Amino acid sequence: MGWRRRALKPVSSEVPQRAPQAVRIDAATGLLAAARQVLSPHYDERPAGALPELLVVHAISLPPGEFGGPWIDRLFTGTLPADAHPSFPERVGLKVSAHALIRRDGSIVQYVPFAARAWHAGVSQYRGRPACNDFSIGVELEGADEVPYTDAQYAALVALAAALLATYPSMSAAAIVGHSDVAPGRKTDPGPAFEWGRLRALLAARIEAQAR
Repeated sequence: MGWRRRALKPVSSEVPQRAPQAVRIDAATGLLAAARQVLSPHYDERPAGALPELLVVHAISLPPGEFGGPWIDRLFTGTLPADAHPSFPERVGLKVSAHALIRRDGSIVQYVPFAARAWHAGVSQYRGRPACNDFSIGVELEGADEVPYTDAQYAALVALAAALLATYPSMSAAAIVGHSDVAPGRKTDPGPAFEWGRLRALLAARIEAQAR
């Protein structure tokens, strides 16, 4: 799809938060303008006739509880080195991905075109409908369940969600959930630190402003 893997560069956990940028998705390619794009091999096509309908919010940190560095990129590209951290051997060989990652500074990395099926939700269901990967978009927040997310992450998530809603009419602002909602008992992210009321209020305000 015209992607070229770029060199992975460590990201400091102390970098300043970035000012929100305009977010635009190319509907033809499913690519996000202005995002760093790192192609993951861990994706495939959605089932025939399946469209993105659900946005699933995740949280991830590698090593667990640490932020910055190249390790999330390495996990999603299948190149995580087992000897880089004691927690890594159990993750080596996992075939997982997300459509996008929002770093602590609000910068966005895209791994899978939004029209394709990323392997992010695992065994899951939404309102009785199984296999959420088939009809969802997965967005990872760099974070942990008990650690407050940054202002820049909320701003970037709102901008991305608004762009997804504008690009894919099959999606709805009411259909935004956490990984814990589609895999209860198995997953807990994005955790109690994530402010759902804040996300929904900011997104509603943005949608209203765009409609003027």
